[in-house]
Amino acid sequence: MDRSQIMRSVRSTDTQPELAVRRMVFELGYRYRLHRKDLPGRPDLAFIGLRKVIFVHGCFWHGHTCKRGARRPKTNVDYWKEKIARNVARDASNESKLTASGWDVLTVWECELTKPEELRAKLRTFLATSELP
Repeated sequence: MDRSQIMRSVRSTDTQPELAVRRMVFELGYRYRLHRKDLPGRPDLAFIGLRKVIFVHGCFWHGHTCKRGARRPKTNVDYWKEKIARNVARDASNESKLTASGWDVLTVWECELTKPEELRAKLRTFLATSELP
């Protein structure tokens, strides 16, 4: 399998981490809209009445500081370093735009799914209050 075929198979929506977060939020009793094109960054979940959004980020693709996010490919290193840096900058820009327009933003990292009870509590707190503790 060549690199371009592998890259084509990488999904940007309806990923396993995103589906897991959606199930948790639904079980908590919240309803949401998916991938709102009218909001910066097209958040994975948007709670319009609450003016809250949730992004579900893959640790590698969005440069998280965890073990999985710290991995770097062994080939084409410069390209990947720049690519991930652009993703991080874009994420920060989108979050700034959202907060400036009155939206609360929560980023859920793929690695957080390994502790579902902690993540569920974090989601409940975020959706039930005006700010995350």
